[in-house]
Amino acid sequence: MPSDFHEVRFPLDVSLRGSGGPVRRTEIVTLASGREHRNSRWADSRRRYDAGLGIRTLDALHAVLSFFEERRGRLYGFRYRDRVDHRSGPPSRPVTPTDQAIGTGDGASRTFALAKTYGAGPEPYRRAIVKPVAGSVRVAVGGAEVTGAAVSCDPATGLVTFAPDAVPRPGAAVTAGFEFDVPVRFDTDELAVDLAAFTVGEVPRIPLIEIVP
Repeated sequence: MPSDFHEVRFPLDVSLRGSGGPVRRTEIVTLASGREHRNSRWADSRRRYDAGLGIRTLDALHAVLSFFEERRGRLYGFRYRDRVDHRSGPPSRPVTPTDQAIGTGDGASRTFALAKTYGAGPEPYRRAIVKPVAGSVRVAVGGAEVTGAAVSCDPATGLVTFAPDAVPRPGAAVTAGFEFDVPVRFDTDELAVDLAAFTVGEVPRIPLIEIVP
């Protein structure tokens, strides 16, 4: 992802008014008896967004057009803020270092990948988080927060690394709290804008799709 991804965020004032969410691909076969066989073709969901709903002014439209041109359409990926799902916990709750389990210490492993788990029932879904917001990540080992040079997180990969003298002890729960962006790209190489329609309230369609890490 590094060579074809720009570590910049889509205009925040536009993304916070956009629409979209997770998409899954499920095959359903209905038998003669009326019963169904269901099979998931994707192991992970993939998010789709339409940023056009967030454009309310000509200045905002100009900012998006400039962003589109710099990304060369679908060529380069970028960060997108999902207003509904951008924290390790609910959007209204402050980040805490015990929000999400990211691993268990074994006395040797120093690197752990950020992840967010959805659901607490029989089939929870674990999502890899690869674009945390720099400075937002808080980490704890065994419930005690680890700070300073003892731990770091790469905002471009979501990998948490402990210093050699701070390796999590065997059996200790490693947890983290964080804010994050979604890695996406434009899902079109063409932005068609009808200014006559825009001035009477019609917004352009600006499709975005998540880049699977």
